[in-house]
Amino acid sequence: MIKYILTSVVFGLVFLTNAQNVEFKSSNFKDDKEGFKKAVESIKKGDEFFAIANEALFLVKSPGLNYELALQEYKKAQNFNSKSGLLNFKIGVCYANSPYSEKAISYLFEAKKLDPSCDPFMDFYYGYALQLNGEFSKAIMAYKTFETNYRKADNFSKFVTKRKKECQVAKAGIQQPIRAWIDNVTELNTEFNDYAPSVSTDGGELIMTSDRPNGHSTNAAGSYDDDIYSTSFYDGKWQKPSALTGGVNTSADEVSNNLSYDGTKMLLHREIDGQSDIYESTLRGSKWTPAEVLPFQISSNRSNEVYASYSSDGWSIYFGRDNSNRSTGFEIMYSSMQSKIQKNYMAAQMISTVNSKFNEGPIYVHIDGETMYIASEGSGSYGGYDIFVSKNINGTWSKPQNMGYPINTPYDDFFFSTTANGKFAYIASNRAGGKGGYDVYKVTFWGPEKQPVLSTEDYLLASIVNPIKDNSIESTVEVKKKSFTVFKGKTIDQITKKPVEAEIEITDNVTGKIIETFKTNSATGKFIITLASGKNYGIAVKAEGYLFHSENFDLPKGSADNLVNKVIELKNIAVGSKIALRNIFFDTGKSTLRSESNAELDRLVKLLKDVPSLKIEISGHTDNTGSATLNASLSQDRAQAVVNYVIAKGITKGRMTAKGYGSSSPIASNNSSDGRQQNRRTEFEIKAN
Repeated sequence: MIKYILTSVVFGLVFLTNAQNVEFKSSNFKDDKEGFKKAVESIKKGDEFFAIANEALFLVKSPGLNYELALQEYKKAQNFNSKSGLLNFKIGVCYANSPYSEKAISYLFEAKKLDPSCDPFMDFYYGYALQLNGEFSKAIMAYKTFETNYRKADNFSKFVTKRKKECQVAKAGIQQPIRAWIDNVTELNTEFNDYAPSVSTDGGELIMTSDRPNGHSTNAAGSYDDDIYSTSFYDGKWQKPSALTGGVNTSADEVSNNLSYDGTKMLLHREIDGQSDIYESTLRGSKWTPAEVLPFQISSNRSNEVYASYSSDGWSIYFGRDNSNRSTGFEIMYSSMQSKIQKNYMAAQMISTVNSKFNEGPIYVHIDGETMYIASEGSGSYGGYDIFVSKNINGTWSKPQNMGYPINTPYDDFFFSTTANGKFAYIASNRAGGKGGYDVYKVTFWGPEKQPVLSTEDYLLASIVNPIKDNSIESTVEVKKKSFTVFKGKTIDQITKKPVEAEIEITDNVTGKIIETFKTNSATGKFIITLASGKNYGIAVKAEGYLFHSENFDLPKGSADNLVNKVIELKNIAVGSKIALRNIFFDTGKSTLRSESNAELDRLVKLLKDVPSLKIEISGHTDNTGSATLNASLSQDRAQAVVNYVIAKGITKGRMTAKGYGSSSPIASNNSSDGRQQNRRTEFEIKAN
């Protein structure tokens, strides 16, 4: 017992000693005057950067490297004397305004303990440390103390009001979490800043940004520049990210913004000598082209532009721009093209309904065209950047709503990017527990809660007479009304199996309108496109020297989100080559061509005009249902109907023959409905070239 008391007394004395503030005065360091002199010099150097950074922050501008440079000097002095309340405060402020804000907590707590009055802003930043630590009620009290004691608080009132509201919103939000998991994607992250994820619509490819060590020189603060990396999802996990090949990454800072929905283009912003602009790069084969700055309507010399996103229809680009005439930081703008061919953009317009009095961050417009995800420091945030969602209602974007906890925290949470089905998303965050700085996190949405069939009675927690019924349901996540099918795959040579660069044309078979035309990757043959449900699509694949290939997709309205992954084997234009025309439709039991067939037939006409030497046989095929004689007759009539259409379009009759094979040449089993559907087809075979 005596030993215990003595130990307690000793620890108490040590605590009191440690809690004693040691100012940077020469009288406190008589035994090491040289060390004191160097420490004071470091503090003076740090204070110069510190003042510049604080001024920028007050104006809602970027502090640049100034907090980092100040921190380097302060840490030198900290190594000499770690018991200065003021120095601990300054170090805490530097960390608080950096990607490593979690480190600010211990320094600000120590500063408050050592010297509560060391700086007029002590209570403001002490409140922020409490806020980061999840102690929201205490944080509000600290902010109120700051308002009372700091006579110039009126000049800082919007910041204090914002912080108090953040704590109130966070308290309520954390008590009602949304139905989602948030997981650190450890294979993508390092001790450095790893952020700006943008995922492909199928969830199989991802680009991101990192300032991990590279082959470039470090900046004045000793950090590497931001480069863009890519990774693929394979065997249940993401592969180690590798720097993009090609001319995208330079010694300047490149930050990935948005991967196009088909994965062939990318928006990024690049900072050179303090000027940030939006650039675009295109994937050609296995390499990304050198990034080209976008027109002045988007990338203006008079301002900084960051965080761009493609619109769902490809006509507009959304981005953030700072405004030198207003102290509201970056605001969301958009610019639309007058012509996709000439790519001439109109003057940028501000979206007033989504902007706040503080910085707006990364933007992501979902492929549904109706949903925009915005990172913002503005009203409704839990602290730092939070991710908000806005809906396009009758052409106007709604006021953004906080996506809720655990997506958002008192730390920075931004860069939202989702798969087409909306079940998975990727964000960046510097929340506590990460590997360091910003990390990439995966969001998995659970979907709406199912209604309980029976309520449960917990007899262990209550008496038999008065049981506690548990029929609580957590708040649900909004489910998109639109559904999509991701059509992906690759085009290869049927014989060699090597990739073939091909042009793919997507057509609405009902209207005959071409929805999209794009090329597959020249190095891999890969492609990806997302199609909305409620349409019947014709997909034509064309490559020089090959027969064109067609597919038909009927996606009923309201059909569930799904993925079609297909390898398309293209056939050389050689005698004997056959191809099925999948988008030719007849009335049931008849040889009358339906209008949905026109786009496919016109492609056949174009092929015959492009290759005048081709002679072909049009063949009709049926399944084995019904009379063989009737099937042979029907298939002959249908083949002849195709020939007649092509002749009417100007192709010489002698270049074509019609042949009905009935059910005699199946390509699949007739024992299933799918097999019978494949056997009901129209083909053409090259007889001469």
